[in-house]
Amino acid sequence: MRKVLKIYQDDLLSIVTNWGAAIIITALMILPSLYAWFNIKASWDPYGNTKGIPIAVSNDDSGAVLKGKNINIGREIIKSLKDNKSLGWKFVDTAEAQKGVERGNYFASVTIPKDFSAKIATVINDNPEKPELIYAVNEKINAIAPKITAKGATGIKDEISKNFVKTANGVIFDIFNQLGIELQKNLPDIEKLKTMIFWLDDHLSEAENIINTADEDANQAQIIVADLQRNITEVERIIGRARDLSGQITTFFDRNEDTFANLAPTVKQNLIYMEQTTGTIEQITDLLLSDTASAEDKKSAVDEGINRLNTLIKLETLLISLFEKLNGMGNSSAFDSELARLTQQKNSSENLLNNLKTIQGLEAPSRALLESTNQISKGVSSNLGSILNQYDAQIAPKIKQVGDTAKRIPTKANDILTNAEKTLPQVKKILSDASNGIAIGKKDIALINSNFPAVKQKITGLAEQIREFEKSKDIREIIDLLRNDVRKESDYFANPVLLKEKRLFSIPNYGSAMSPFFTTLALWVGATLLISMLPVELNNLPDNYHPNHLYLGRFLTFLTIGLGQSAIVTLGDIFLLKTYVAAKLWFILFGLLISGLFVLITYTLVSIFGNVGKGLSIVFLVLQISGSGGTFPIQVMPTFFQKLNPYLPFTYAISLMREATGGILWDVAKRDLTVFLFIAIITLIFGLVLKGPIEKYGGRLKRKAQESRLIH
Repeated sequence: MRKVLKIYQDDLLSIVTNWGAAIIITALMILPSLYAWFNIKASWDPYGNTKGIPIAVSNDDSGAVLKGKNINIGREIIKSLKDNKSLGWKFVDTAEAQKGVERGNYFASVTIPKDFSAKIATVINDNPEKPELIYAVNEKINAIAPKITAKGATGIKDEISKNFVKTANGVIFDIFNQLGIELQKNLPDIEKLKTMIFWLDDHLSEAENIINTADEDANQAQIIVADLQRNITEVERIIGRARDLSGQITTFFDRNEDTFANLAPTVKQNLIYMEQTTGTIEQITDLLLSDTASAEDKKSAVDEGINRLNTLIKLETLLISLFEKLNGMGNSSAFDSELARLTQQKNSSENLLNNLKTIQGLEAPSRALLESTNQISKGVSSNLGSILNQYDAQIAPKIKQVGDTAKRIPTKANDILTNAEKTLPQVKKILSDASNGIAIGKKDIALINSNFPAVKQKITGLAEQIREFEKSKDIREIIDLLRNDVRKESDYFANPVLLKEKRLFSIPNYGSAMSPFFTTLALWVGATLLISMLPVELNNLPDNYHPNHLYLGRFLTFLTIGLGQSAIVTLGDIFLLKTYVAAKLWFILFGLLISGLFVLITYTLVSIFGNVGKGLSIVFLVLQISGSGGTFPIQVMPTFFQKLNPYLPFTYAISLMREATGGILWDVAKRDLTVFLFIAIITLIFGLVLKGPIEKYGGRLKRKAQESRLIH
């Protein structure tokens, strides 16, 4: 050990007493930090400056007419983009956009075609066409810019789709709301008309008996007929008002014949949302069974699953209510199958929600509970997928049929009222004749008796028609279904699910997030500079010194300089660049540890293999840049680098620095430190065992190579 320290002491003395050596050593300690600092500063916030990326936007939309209203969606898009500062939007004509993209003046262009609004307007047709946005990108300008511009174009498309769904739903629910208000406003008159007709029907037998006994009690018959005449006048007035209402309702349905046609796609859209939600819940329960997921990840997954299940149950309840109303409107059991499956779906969802709440409250839920929860989630997802698969063939036609039935309601009511209106003059005439007959005596009673059966038949038929109508359709249920809050309903269907973001280890900027990688890279570069500039051998070493004395003594010199490099770069990251570091002291200590290991590896390679070791250090550097997952996630890299990743020192060095930057999880840090200790021990054993034999048997090869004057 004394000889090792003697070599180290002589090296330090040489640095202190030789100003030239001191300058070079100082430069070697500072240079790696410049490499890290410049790269970190350059990547400080690249995605916060995307407003400088020029994207051409041109609008050729000619507009369209929808339900008598002029629309121009392209103009609305341009208006919204002028308030959007996320990218550098440049509003030009189509020719300028194309020319600018080709020549690199713009990174990309978005063109709104001439028929954009016209295609959107086809949504009310039998064969709607999907509108297109034309996106052109010049990929040779920059590798990253196309990804950013594509995100911008996708954002435009998503915003248009979201607003379109919200607007379409709003129109549908607004039509329903207006119809419900009109029906409710006139409901008292409708009920009064129904009551009067039933009253006539109930008193026809009595009137007939009075007429038959008119000879015996003419005065009593005259009173009854007068009463009937007064009621008939009221009936005539109510029929007139009700018929006007029926005509208004018929006209309303004619103008909005696409209402129920648009209801079916809306229901399908919500089923799709529900299917996506159940798929996510199934993934969450799969995660709970995973042995590799952390407890924190599982807790977050349970919370997310509960939130999504609450939303799913609300949608299931809404669809069950809708199908029940549709059943009532059709006076049939057409949707019994769907109601049964949705009720079963809702029960399963509630069971799944209860299980997740139970898991949420347990420190360590049993495997049986987790497997049961996973099986329920698979069943929920499978059942909903089955419903969605049958939608177009079975459910949508039934919704259309109910719509057709609803449209016939006012038509049938109008027919009934028309028949009643045609009948009332006859009834009035008959009653008038009856009154005159009573007045003039028995002479006209025979005439009244001959006409009265026709009156009875007409009124009885009208009453029966009304009763049949009430058996198949409940107008109050229709009103309850149609009268909804238009804004809330349309907004709910446009945004049925909200995303709540939770950042576990928040790092405020991209430069700070990249500092672990660039700092680690700088430390390896610093170690490589050391082995390139400083010799690992000593001339005129006394014969009584073992090669291992030289190996360890000179390593201490390299280690001292490497630790200086680490201290400069980590302190500069924190105090000069002001990078975000959650655990500053550990960031510095981990940097010292990483630098020591990197110096040990590169020093050992050169100490044993000479110049070949320098080449190996460069090769290791290249492999580790791509295979460590320092920039892109290792999962997106080729298979070769994914398999190489666990065996690279960079992998664990970057992981340690990230822990200090974002917040330390000590189980992760202990794993990385254990791997470091293992690598250090293996490297030391490798160096101590091979240093002597290679110097003994490889010296002749080295001297021969030096004679060429090409290799030193």
